[in-house]
Amino acid sequence: MGRNTRKRRTPLATKVIAGAAALAIGGGGLVWANFYASAHEKNGGHNATKSGQARVATINCPDVGQKLTKVPRKARWGVARELARLDRQITEAYSRLAETRQAQAGDASYVDNAILGPLKDKRRATLDRININIERAGGQGRDLGRFARCQGVPADQPGGGMNGGGQDGGNQDGGGQDNGGGQDNGGQAGNGPVADDFIRIEDVQPGTRNLPNGLAANGDAGSTGSFTTVCGTNENALRNSDNVIVAPGVSNGAQHQHDYVGNQANTAFASDEDLAGGATSCQNQGDRSSYFWPVLRIQDGTQDIDQDQPGGGRDGNVGKIVAPTEVNLKFVGNRTSEVVAMPRALRIITGDAKAFTNGLGNANTAWSCTGFEDRQVTDKYPICPEGSGVVRTSSFQSCWDGQNTDSANHRTHVAFVGEDGSCPNGFQAIPQLQVRLVYDNIPAPQADNGQLVNPYAVDTFPEQLHKPITDHNDFINFFDENLMNEMVQCINSGQDCQ
Repeated sequence: MGRNTRKRRTPLATKVIAGAAALAIGGGGLVWANFYASAHEKNGGHNATKSGQARVATINCPDVGQKLTKVPRKARWGVARELARLDRQITEAYSRLAETRQAQAGDASYVDNAILGPLKDKRRATLDRININIERAGGQGRDLGRFARCQGVPADQPGGGMNGGGQDGGNQDGGGQDNGGGQDNGGQAGNGPVADDFIRIEDVQPGTRNLPNGLAANGDAGSTGSFTTVCGTNENALRNSDNVIVAPGVSNGAQHQHDYVGNQANTAFASDEDLAGGATSCQNQGDRSSYFWPVLRIQDGTQDIDQDQPGGGRDGNVGKIVAPTEVNLKFVGNRTSEVVAMPRALRIITGDAKAFTNGLGNANTAWSCTGFEDRQVTDKYPICPEGSGVVRTSSFQSCWDGQNTDSANHRTHVAFVGEDGSCPNGFQAIPQLQVRLVYDNIPAPQADNGQLVNPYAVDTFPEQLHKPITDHNDFINFFDENLMNEMVQCINSGQDCQ
């Protein structure tokens, strides 16, 4: 079965994740020491260490949107607005958590009584409204109230990324705050990243991270061609913090900035007709598809133009936005069969913006460096050597249910291929989108008195603490019919076209 049908694993924020590296200073230089084995190494996790802290570092709430697999179409707009409200409630609670460190230090029950209790009440009311939306549209209500309760995640759990290996993540150079408690979650806005989120690419074993369907050429059987579309690198800085897939009609529904290439009409309020008629940055004007991903920022003490805006500084996303210097958009085939055309307006999300608290079930991240792309990591940002750029790679789901352009949780209408390259029963193979982003403009983070200088991070929801595992990528298909048919023909006939 495809990966999106797997049973969800224990959330990363409540479980030891293999893959931490702690930063230390020794001999006047930068030393990266592995304090417990990496997820891309054998027998990972058996030497896990803890920082000894017990303070609540972030908030873990059930991701209700992923659990709603059946929502009547007439209710989806209203449900999406309520789901976005749940996200905003978590953000507000996380802000209170960060602002009340002194009160928490003097009252062991403060977090439960002053933060998590009120959050539960707000969530319960919102979940009731979700049920009302569903029932009014003829759907069947569910016991959503059981998802109202959230948990505080202690800082002493390495799986939560808090100071693993004993490294203090607080007061980092570039504006870190201690929020009155003497310690924070690192980063320029006090919510990451920390030293434990980085690893030197030379310390990653080659060939230890396999992506769905692979990144290499397909095998001898099936459809072995490819189709490349050239859409620029977002030279015009088209960005917003909306997400028309997950939160249509909700301004700042993503709570983090996206880079857009391709379709230039993508906002939370864009209809399919708006997108179909939108301008495109792609060289081939028959491709009006929308390709978007969260921006990267360098936390060098500076601020960008959104420092006081939703999706930027107000949501904990700070520092200088850096655009990719290279964007590769390539569609490939299936190892075991021919591919069929994607339907107009097909929406696909790969990866999970909430993977730090949701767990690995939908995580699909690959970080690397140019010249080292046989070494890929999921739960770390790579430290690249001089002359090497940061690389982000995403391989999308490439099996389609043959009927739907979207689904209630935006996942079940598509799936990943199985280990043998075939699609699940009832699904058809479609061209697989592979997105490769290169950043030659990110300086390697350094250490100063045991603290990170100029770390970089992907934009996230605040409570996700800017973890690399939360990277994700989005696609909406608006190829015109002729160009899509050309793509399918190229791939099925073994040609490489653009």
